[in-house]
Amino acid sequence: MIIKNARVIDPSQNIDKIADIQIKDGKINKIASDLTDDKEIIDAKNLIACPGLVDVHVHFRDPGFTYKEDLYSGTQAAIAGGYTSVVCMANTNPVMDSPEKVKEFYKRAKELPINVYTVSALTENFEDNKLVDMEKLLQEGAVGFTDDGIPNRNSKLILQAMKEAKKLNTLISFHEEDPNLIENNGINHGEVSEKFNIYGSPSLAESSFIARDVEYAINTGAKIDIQHISTKRGVDLVRYGKSRGANVFAEVTPHHFTLTDKALLKYKQMAKMNPPLRTEEDRQAILEGIKDGTLELIATDHAPHSQEEKNREITKAPSGIIGLETALGLGVRELVEKNIISINKLIELMSTNPCKKYNLPGGTLKEGSRADILIFDPKREYSIETFKSKSSNTPFKGEKLIGKVIYTISKGHIIYMDKN
Repeated sequence: MIIKNARVIDPSQNIDKIADIQIKDGKINKIASDLTDDKEIIDAKNLIACPGLVDVHVHFRDPGFTYKEDLYSGTQAAIAGGYTSVVCMANTNPVMDSPEKVKEFYKRAKELPINVYTVSALTENFEDNKLVDMEKLLQEGAVGFTDDGIPNRNSKLILQAMKEAKKLNTLISFHEEDPNLIENNGINHGEVSEKFNIYGSPSLAESSFIARDVEYAINTGAKIDIQHISTKRGVDLVRYGKSRGANVFAEVTPHHFTLTDKALLKYKQMAKMNPPLRTEEDRQAILEGIKDGTLELIATDHAPHSQEEKNREITKAPSGIIGLETALGLGVRELVEKNIISINKLIELMSTNPCKKYNLPGGTLKEGSRADILIFDPKREYSIETFKSKSSNTPFKGEKLIGKVIYTISKGHIIYMDKN
């Protein structure tokens, strides 16, 4: 296969030029001008070709909650969004906390058309009492450890886990919300929560846990990922940790750099997530963190729920929205079109950096690397009414997005093509 006339962008090699990409045996063979002699040609004139997107934070709900999503449907959503690699969270049923469960996961994921990885739970059954056997889980393919969804409160155990992670050269990702400070999940404590006549979740719940874990990272040298950051103070603390030499990085979701808690007044339960949408001051701090390099990853926290679940009253509806199919369009619309960052930087945040931080193959178009490629139109406007995901819980349904996926190529094969 040859991709012709594309604007080839590869942050891993500082490439940004009009060129052709030749694919042979599922790998990048050559990037040059005027390549010929292949049977299959993709004309990518006026389109961008870049490494396939990589999301290090998705919930495919498999096993245990497959009425919301499963490995196949989640993969289809990822493909439509331009993703060629994803990392599943461990809050399944049963919890992904043993070598046997991880081994079984990869046995099923092996048949999928993209690269689907999993992290392991950090503690057995998310109970915050006993660490999993981290070394054995790494041997079975776990790409990191987290108790995402049930934040870790056992500080002594976390310190022990960081020391072990440092020794094993792996990472721990943290959902930073202190449950003891939260009365109502998914809604920021402030003016909006008062309109719902509830207390909500204060920003201190996030920043206090980030402060703890950044200090532990400085002390141990462990590599830690601050998940779905939402507060101004949280961004400041990550910046502080970096200045002290901590091996800390942070994810930001498209919904947190796009919306504020006022979205709950319009979208109600569809704008409820953990951590919650915060204030405009917090959102602006997130944008500044993206701009200055403090926030290094964009991850969706793709969290499917059924329509019945989301239609419950706001304090009883589950938190979370889907995000794989809207992430690129929001990134282009909110970050590139508004001159926060360049399109090259967006690709770095959504592909190159996730692979670097999680030690995953991908995120590059280097010769000899696996041909995982996204081809998209950076100027094309579109909206999504019907999702590939089993679920449709998102405030972005029907909204104008910019940056349409035209082809997703995985291991040298076209697995998605826009037909509109």
